[in-house]
Formats: sequence, structure tokens, C-alpha cells
Amino acid sequence: MIQRFIELGQGYSDLYELLALSRSMPERVQHVMAFHTTTGNEKRTSLAVVMKPTTPGNFQPLYICREGVPYPHETPNKRFDLFKNLAEELEKDIIELTVQPSQIFGEKELFYQHLIGILRMNRYIAPMS
Repeated sequence: MIQRFIELGQGYSDLYELLALSRSMPERVQHVMAFHTTTGNEKRTSLAVVMKPTTPGNFQPLYICREGVPYPHETPNKRFDLFKNLAEELEKDIIELTVQPSQIFGEKELFYQHLIGILRMNRYIAPMS
């Protein structure tokens, strides 16, 4: 199975695309996730939606808005509230994980491989096959 992060942007207007994608295919949404991190002195959050794999093709997209939302547990914000509303509409709990910031990886792709490893290890997505 191919599992790949698809970055929509950093969470400003791109969040609306993430919400629209999820609402247009609610039966495919497997998880809604928030990845919390600290970059410098700022706490930031990435919002992501994990879709169920395609049939045929075994492709599992993970749509993400990377590190563009203020950490919601210290700074309540409208963007996270919209995401929370989406989770409620889809009857999903937001899975929240604390991860390393993307800046410590030499390439964005390495950051996404790191996240995929975390998700596989915690059994949120299928193991490598």
C-alpha cells in the first residue's frame, strides 16, 4: 500500500480546502488528526485528514495543512474550531499527537516519512506491506 502526505498548504486558506475535501467524501475519512509541535518559541499545529485506501490501487492519501495553526490549547482560534466542527460532523475524535517540527528534517519528505512511521507504529494506518 502506498501512503502519502499531500500538503495543501500551511493552514491559512488551505484549511478550507481540507474541510471541503473531507465533507465531499465523508465515507472515505478514516481519521482527523492534529499534530502539535514547537518551532522556535512558537507552538504550532498541523491539521490532517487520513483517508481510507482506494480500491483498486491501494493508495492512502493523508491531506495536511502543515504547522499553520496556532496551538489551540493555549490560543483558541477559529481555524481549529472549524476543524473541531468537521470532526463532530463526521462523528470522529480528533487524534492529537506531539511531533518534531518539520524544520529539523533536511527535507519535507523526510518529515512526512517520520509522521508515517509514527502513524504506523500507533496503528492509525496499516503497516508497510
